[in-house]
Amino acid sequence: MSSTVNSRELVLEILLAVMEDGAYSHVVIRDTLNKYHYLEKQERSFIKRVCQGTLENLILLDYIISRFSSVKINKMKPVIRCILRSSVYELKFMDAVPPSATCNEAVKLAQKKGFYSLKGFVNGVLRNISRNLDRISLPDREKDVMEYLSVAYSMPRWLLELWLKSYSLEEVEGFLEAFSGKMPTTVRVNPWRTTKEDLIRELESQGISVREDKEWSGVLFLENYDSLERIPAFEEGKFQVQDLSSMQAALWASPGKGSFVLDVCAAPGGKSIHAAELMEGTGQVEARDLTEYKVSLIQENIRRSRLSNVKAVQADARIPDRDKTEKADIVMADLPCSGLGVLGRKADIRYRITEEECIKLAGLQREILKVVRQYVKPGGILLYSTCTINPGENEENTAWFLSEFPEFCLERQQQILPQKGRNDGFFLARFRKKEDSQRFQGTEAENPDRNEG
Repeated sequence: MSSTVNSRELVLEILLAVMEDGAYSHVVIRDTLNKYHYLEKQERSFIKRVCQGTLENLILLDYIISRFSSVKINKMKPVIRCILRSSVYELKFMDAVPPSATCNEAVKLAQKKGFYSLKGFVNGVLRNISRNLDRISLPDREKDVMEYLSVAYSMPRWLLELWLKSYSLEEVEGFLEAFSGKMPTTVRVNPWRTTKEDLIRELESQGISVREDKEWSGVLFLENYDSLERIPAFEEGKFQVQDLSSMQAALWASPGKGSFVLDVCAAPGGKSIHAAELMEGTGQVEARDLTEYKVSLIQENIRRSRLSNVKAVQADARIPDRDKTEKADIVMADLPCSGLGVLGRKADIRYRITEEECIKLAGLQREILKVVRQYVKPGGILLYSTCTINPGENEENTAWFLSEFPEFCLERQQQILPQKGRNDGFFLARFRKKEDSQRFQGTEAENPDRNEG
């Protein structure tokens, strides 16, 4: 590894930022790897794997550490806690790293960070774990299946309880398994820039592993690459990064040529660009989001795609835009949510989200839906979607919307569950505004408080 950069020190800094300061793991990892872009591919891969692996297996790692530490996890110094967690991840999941090297590097790092007096503690705990790792058993599944699942899959118990209200134990274990598996980068081929066959040849010539999806044409799974920015085809707009489940949004919306599509929470822009592609360069997609930063992400993806029928606009979806009333053929509303469908890619969500926040997010979704449904033309489509697995944000909000706004009818809805190595969890509901919706709006005007609940 590099003589000027200590990879394990970078891992420590990332974990501290995520676990102690509340930063988002995918953002910190990306920014760190961009900052140290000159590191060799092997070193960058090590940093990414240890960080992601530690976060994905945090409850399991703490369970192991607690068996050999006289100090409770929550009583440890944050630096020591993070060093132990990442080191135990190496010991348990990375056979290529000699246990002695893992222990020695952990001790050195503790000293470097000013914890010389604790080097014996770090050394003792890790070497004891290393000697006994194969003999550590998980909680007894028969005695307490919830405790077993929580530790085995590093999932908070309250989330398991939430899911088991709506899904069978077999189904829940299925998507827990999906969350714990390695997720490839899913991309959609840009048919205006290349063909699937040409793109596969180009990527494979650069040593990138490419796999086609068995069901969906134009979808590829990529692995064994350094960073997207170093792939020429990415910069040239030949493909768009987007999860297979997320791709269903534009397909469900099914915009026709010449349509006006309003995407109200669009960042980073994958759904907007997909819709623009489906319209074959005709019509207009207006991709909106709240902040200047999010709009810049959309603009960057538009730039790469080379599409002229999509534009990015900064706007707050909670504030009505009277100029857009009944102007959109399609409104796409992929709204802020708890993100419980993407735990395979953003493992730290499971530790930061709470039941109370899920309830608040469901309320925010209703607030936005109240506003953006006004933009749909009679006969037009409102597509509501989230990347979560939570009935409170999905099916219950769908039922609420139908009861509050009878001018819309539900054409279809689906909760997509995650599949290992293939797709995230995602929810979609397609509403159509009735052609005679004016009579419902009249009812609303007579009862102005009807939608305030």
